[in-house]
Amino acid sequence: MRTTLTIDADTEALLREEVARTGLSFKEILNQSVRKALAPKPEKTKIKALFPAPFPMSLTDQSFNQLADQWDDENTVQELNS
Repeated sequence: MRTTLTIDADTEALLREEVARTGLSFKEILNQSVRKALAPKPEKTKIKALFPAPFPMSLTDQSFNQLADQWDDENTVQELNS
């Protein structure tokens, strides 16, 4: 189908960058982009928990790196006190 449309300057620049990067035609890039944007999105798969217990609410706001460091420090203190 042939049609006329107005493309914003920033969108045209993105399309032309992709044309330069891929070597495909402007028409091919435009069609691929529209097709990809409008294609049905696959449903996200649910992740099954490895452990049946709920995640401790006290840890939800913690940084796991900080938590690991804290536990490592506690282990070091226990070893030094032994």
